[in-house]
Amino acid sequence: MSQNQREPIAVIGTGYVGLVTAAGFAELGNDVWCVDIDADKIARLNRGEVPIYEPGLAESIAANRERLHFSTELAEALEHARLLFVAVGTPPTYSGDADLSAVHAVVDAMPASDRHALVMKSTVPVGTGASIKRSFAARGKDGFRYVSCPEFLKEGSALADFRAPDRVVVGDDGDWAGDAVAELYAPLGAPLVRTDVPSAEMVKLASNAFLATKISFINEIANVCEETGADVTEVARGMGLDDRIGSKFLRPGIGYGGSCFPKDVSALKLLAGNSGYHFQLLNAVIEVNELQKRRVIRKLQKHLGTLVGKRIALLGLAFKANTDDMREASSLVLAARLQGEGASVSAYDPIAEQEARKLMPGVDFADSALGALDGADAAVLVTEWPEFAELDWNAAGARMAGKLVIDGRNHLDPATLGAAGIAYEGVGRGS
Repeated sequence: MSQNQREPIAVIGTGYVGLVTAAGFAELGNDVWCVDIDADKIARLNRGEVPIYEPGLAESIAANRERLHFSTELAEALEHARLLFVAVGTPPTYSGDADLSAVHAVVDAMPASDRHALVMKSTVPVGTGASIKRSFAARGKDGFRYVSCPEFLKEGSALADFRAPDRVVVGDDGDWAGDAVAELYAPLGAPLVRTDVPSAEMVKLASNAFLATKISFINEIANVCEETGADVTEVARGMGLDDRIGSKFLRPGIGYGGSCFPKDVSALKLLAGNSGYHFQLLNAVIEVNELQKRRVIRKLQKHLGTLVGKRIALLGLAFKANTDDMREASSLVLAARLQGEGASVSAYDPIAEQEARKLMPGVDFADSALGALDGADAAVLVTEWPEFAELDWNAAGARMAGKLVIDGRNHLDPATLGAAGIAYEGVGRGS
């Protein structure tokens, strides 16, 4: 099919992955039929409101509006598109397994057909594709094809990642559906990994588990640096120049969060356990990540003594900059621990406040960084928003009751804070 007659596709689920995928394909010239069971969300999208914050997404959707169709009904999508991209949530359950109820609801809604294919974008455990194919077969829907096409979009740069992917992974049974998905992505010019369904499912989990391991590793190195007087930023610079290691994900901090790493590391650990293999390394990765968040409390106590009656400001709440996503954000653990120690908590985030308010009872939300710092005995930088590095720290110091900043992302310049008379402590950089 030529560029000017690209085939229509459907995207089921209009969260981060679904909307970015829909906008990306619309940019490439595909008509995209987006389906979601949330009637309010669909109404907002039809009014031109984008319900999530992702840089460039609202502009992309507006620019390609005539190719994007939003509905709560599946029928039109099935009528117009043969490839149905599934981008519904698979959050962790209490046991840590992925909750596949939304995926199963989509599978159940599919008619018997030999001209349609489900293309799985949602992150699912290895074996899900085989189980869905068995389910189709048991209901006389064997003609329905199945493709695993995991997403590798990073929140905060998701559109850029769609336009210039590192790789496109297509796991299928070697039929028309896999060919069609590979063809869809061909204009992006990315390396194609064409493989079987279980391997494609594993690529996604293994990639995220490896990145989480790299983060926990550099956090452990940072903790040893604090004991030995080394500076982890220098250590990471020296390590990262080795192309076998690479510099990405060697930034220590107060632990990873978000909707992917915690969920996917737990999912892989459980998958291994359910298969009879004890994945020891991932237990350590998870434990280090949990302890890392709590080390901040010890740093505050080292400087302030008891936290009872102290006011602590949290700068940034989202799990990372350039998103409003609060899933598994370190700020949630920090605020709860601080309150548990008897401190009061003020907070500011330029984008995520609306989401944070639902999850952080008893926190005093400010409408600026300086507002959050007013009267604070100490501040913790939680999210590396650029505006915090550009803050007037002389003005900030004048408004704080105590002169202490714990930089949980090594985002600030220690010299700038020192010149403002503020004690600075980063992660793995010494005091």
